[in-house]
Amino acid sequence: MTHPAIEARGWGWRHAGRERWALRAIDLRVEHGERVLLLGASGSGKSTLLRGLAGLLGGGGEAEGQLLVDGRDPVAARADTGLLFQDPETQLVASRAGDELAFPLENRCVPRDELWERVDRGLVASGLGFGRDQPTAALSGGERQRLALAAVLIASPRLLLLDEPTANLDASATDAFRDPLARVADEGRTLILVEHRVDAVLPFITRVIAISGERGVLADGPPGTVFARDRALLDAEGVWLPGAEPGIRRGEPGLPVVVARHAAYRYAGAQTDAVAPVTLALCAGEATALTGSNGAGKSTLALMLGGLLRPSQGSIDVCDALAHRGRNVLWRLPAGALIARVGSVFQDPAHQFIRPRVDEEIAVGPLRAGLGGGAARRRAAELMDRLRLSALAAANPFTLSGGEQRRLSVATALATQPRILVLDEPTFGQDRRGHAELIDLLHEYRGAGGALCIATHDRLLVQGIADRVHPVGT
Repeated sequence: MTHPAIEARGWGWRHAGRERWALRAIDLRVEHGERVLLLGASGSGKSTLLRGLAGLLGGGGEAEGQLLVDGRDPVAARADTGLLFQDPETQLVASRAGDELAFPLENRCVPRDELWERVDRGLVASGLGFGRDQPTAALSGGERQRLALAAVLIASPRLLLLDEPTANLDASATDAFRDPLARVADEGRTLILVEHRVDAVLPFITRVIAISGERGVLADGPPGTVFARDRALLDAEGVWLPGAEPGIRRGEPGLPVVVARHAAYRYAGAQTDAVAPVTLALCAGEATALTGSNGAGKSTLALMLGGLLRPSQGSIDVCDALAHRGRNVLWRLPAGALIARVGSVFQDPAHQFIRPRVDEEIAVGPLRAGLGGGAARRRAAELMDRLRLSALAAANPFTLSGGEQRRLSVATALATQPRILVLDEPTFGQDRRGHAELIDLLHEYRGAGGALCIATHDRLLVQGIADRVHPVGT
């Protein structure tokens, strides 16, 4: 008897400690060789479904219904399944690139000579341009994502699960991503893909499935049928649709509030600068986008402009109005003074979470800046309402979806009402509604005189809000 690649019958999952189900009432059947684009609003359970199919949900939660991979429990089918996580940093296990690609082959007892031949071929196919000895700790977020994808593909899994594989990739890397998708199609492997860049992957997709956390499967069928027949439904859900374009907002630049003069940064032991000397001003009422290829230094420059890294050379100063006791040097500001002046959003939002509840996380900054407890709680409540996080107030930040974590990180940065906001990929993991809401919120912040700096690969974000584009690494 031939089993389908995937079968779900009334399947659902509730994470430990959560009242609401992450996903339930999922009924679907996917045949071998199908290539499925999985759509849904942020927090609709897409990542949960992928982890369930990969056999990685484990204990501590509650399941209902049945979920099978090739007729087996997903745990028993792990050897035939490959999953690329939404956050590649949680997936990398080795300190060198070659070892990262060797790890899945070693688990499959591939002979040593063949193993290293396949590793070298995999590194070449990744297009990353480095060899086995490249330290993984030195890679940018986009480079880590491409390496993690190469490590998944090298084992040739029969079922390939990709969660936002292009989210941190520049335009050229996104174009290169078409090559592994084409190979998956040629080899007849089964693919379940979560991806907001719908237009980039449509040529390789044979089926579209849209899900809701509590209502199960909303739409299912060939791409042309779903995007025509169910367009109004998907639009109401706020998911990404082909041909999406942003609403364009512009600011009115004022005076500089942060000025970088020939500022550069070199990591300890490196032979070259991560950020070559940069001269740049961030102005009140203006949004500056930092753009460039993966590994160009955007995230490092964002940390410098946020006062979190001391330049190796040059200077970064705040205007006199933001000086603290006569100090203008940004990185020298005490923590309490810095948090009141600059809000930062890291590329990986989990790196900045320190409290066990969402509402407490948002209140940390205001309390640290000297705001009273009642006022801090009210500010947290306002931001949770604005960013659709109110229902998650008591949730642990680490249990949120990637899109929810990103909105939380933006809320924490805005909570102190800083004059400067430095954001690294703020729209990562957002559905179309969340993307538009963030642009509206940032436009309001800019309109009130805030200075925005955004490091991003998101073309729609740059088009929608950037007053000025500063290429990094060119």
